[in-house]
Amino acid sequence: MEMQQVRYFLAVARTLNFTRAAEECNVTQPALTRAIKQLEDELGGELIRREGRNSHLTDLGNRMQPLLQQCYDSAISAKSLATKLKKGEVASLAIAVSWTLDIDLLLGPLRELVKSFPGLQLRLRRGDAAAIAAMLKNGDVELAVGGALEEWDRLDSWPMFTESFGVLVGASHKLAEGDMPELDVALVREERLLSFTLFGEDDLAAQMRSEWGLGDDRILEVHCSRDLERLVAEGFGVAILPANAIRNRNVRHLSCAGIATERTVAVYSVAGRQRSKEANALLNLLRATDWDSRLSEDALHAA
Repeated sequence: MEMQQVRYFLAVARTLNFTRAAEECNVTQPALTRAIKQLEDELGGELIRREGRNSHLTDLGNRMQPLLQQCYDSAISAKSLATKLKKGEVASLAIAVSWTLDIDLLLGPLRELVKSFPGLQLRLRRGDAAAIAAMLKNGDVELAVGGALEEWDRLDSWPMFTESFGVLVGASHKLAEGDMPELDVALVREERLLSFTLFGEDDLAAQMRSEWGLGDDRILEVHCSRDLERLVAEGFGVAILPANAIRNRNVRHLSCAGIATERTVAVYSVAGRQRSKEANALLNLLRATDWDSRLSEDALHAA
């Protein structure tokens, strides 16, 4: 199916006159008729029925008209956007963010970026470490923010902050009561462990199975961060996550003496690959942020 065929059909459907439609499309009437016939052959039925000077849509034509109109409008919009992008009239920036990084952390720099580049087409993608590395290598994104990625000699990185893993519990959970500086690992072992399988911490869950002696009946696998957040908040179990993976008033992130894992969150780019001015602006905003102060302020607000 070609857009030219669709355009000709829509013109006839609107005017119900082949002669006027051909004039409107600036083609000869035989060429227009031939194109619509080809479209009918592809769709497997007659779209327009001619009766003398009168024409009307068939049942198939009436059903196809809104769908083909939508298809045609989308193609025109895509072509227009591509032209604007080529001319530099519309800016576009794709970034990848780790599944286990709360987007609230990036809102400040992102607001400044959008303010500096009105009309910016911002595309934000989520993924685990492997998916993010692939997006960078393939050129699907210009920048990425998250924990450690696989080693690659063309990977540039700028550390933002280092954070510890801990125990995520619901705000009303018994483990959140009191003022203990650290949880006793024995208390945590008694809880059901919610394992977030999408963000590449399966090894951590395996470690908990081994070190804590947890059976499969004590581990609940979750594939969505929102699901994990709700399950923890409602007391279905606890999770072992980085401090800034999930942050809201319905959950608490507690230190545990038996968990020594930590990660460094960084912004990544591909060395030697030209970055857009929008990507450079966001990179500079992220690097200029005082993350220690930012995280301390957030911790006070959450308390």
